Amino acid sequence: MFGQTGMRLVSAPTFMPAYLFALSGSEFVVGLTRAMQAAGTVVSPIIGASTVGHRRKVLSATLATAAMMRLQILGLALAGFFLGQRALLPAIIVFLTLMGFFQGMAQVTMNTLRARVIPVHRRGFVSGARNFLAGLTSAGVSYLAGAYVLENDLLGNGYGTVFLIAFGIASCGLGALAMTRETETTALRPRESTRQALQAIPGLLRDNPEFAKFFIARALGSFGRMALPFYILYAGTRMELTGTVLGILTTVWMITSSTSNLLWGLLADRRGYRIVMIATLTIWMLSHVQLLFVESLPGIIAFFVVMGIPSGGFNQSGQNMVLEFGSSEDIPIRLAASGSSVNFVGAIGPLLGGLIVWTLSYPALFIITIGLQLAGLVILVRWVPEPRRKTGH
Repeated sequence: MFGQTGMRLVSAPTFMPAYLFALSGSEFVVGLTRAMQAAGTVVSPIIGASTVGHRRKVLSATLATAAMMRLQILGLALAGFFLGQRALLPAIIVFLTLMGFFQGMAQVTMNTLRARVIPVHRRGFVSGARNFLAGLTSAGVSYLAGAYVLENDLLGNGYGTVFLIAFGIASCGLGALAMTRETETTALRPRESTRQALQAIPGLLRDNPEFAKFFIARALGSFGRMALPFYILYAGTRMELTGTVLGILTTVWMITSSTSNLLWGLLADRRGYRIVMIATLTIWMLSHVQLLFVESLPGIIAFFVVMGIPSGGFNQSGQNMVLEFGSSEDIPIRLAASGSSVNFVGAIGPLLGGLIVWTLSYPALFIITIGLQLAGLVILVRWVPEPRRKTGH
């Protein structure tokens, strides 16, 4: 919960894009920076899989990757306090890229740990409860961050102070994570190098065609991330983006996503993650349709409500479905394969989004995003089965 709270302050589609735009004045730079962050996550899941796939216990590796991820948030904060205008933007790009690298590894190590310590029929509730509680704390912190910290430029750099708060909160989660009681498992893959783990992915997709279809559907649905950094910039073309407005929009997004996550988790425990993924992808796609008609602050708030409902549920359903498509010893490599594809989309998506906005317009970006997500939804509905029916969970 603490980790989610801290990370959300950095990953929210409000504070960081607004910070980057304030420093650069360019939508392309915003997209490029977010693309660099996502690029760090493309190969690192494979490294994570080769690191933990053969281990009987993975807690130590999980703690290490989580700690390195948090140190990059501290770097973002300190850069804001001590670097001049000229060096600040390159430093932010470096820290976000490194954060993405360790985040990609953490996706594999953390989810492997979750698969080993949380029963499949309780994962939805545990994930939903974590996100629900993290959302409530994030909402309160986000409002104060916008209305008080940014408005008053606290400590001389309001954004740096926000990220320092994020680092402190996220670091509290490491202590709780260290108390996890992990049992040894015997369902292991042989020790593999990163290259061997990477070479195993094509065979995994070939031997598991249902997972391969899910792999494609999830990647196409994740093209929603192409538009993510540009929601708040588009809002800036309709109104003035004060610190209070940023705080309100972030708070709305946090509360909506956290509340809905709890419901999505309960639904997943009862009916499986496939139905959750279909529902959340549909709502996310429709939110882009609504965004095309926004003209004022109430409309933007309504968008962040509609977009917040599926945002966490889509990610959680995708991560948890990966755990159920096949044998338990292949969980790390499946997580790496699916995570790398989604992260690749996350890497090229914001860059493409910035180019589309630069050359065409914001509405063109949202229309293209709708088309790609619709393709993923069709594959998911028609060709991806519920994995629990086959495994008997």
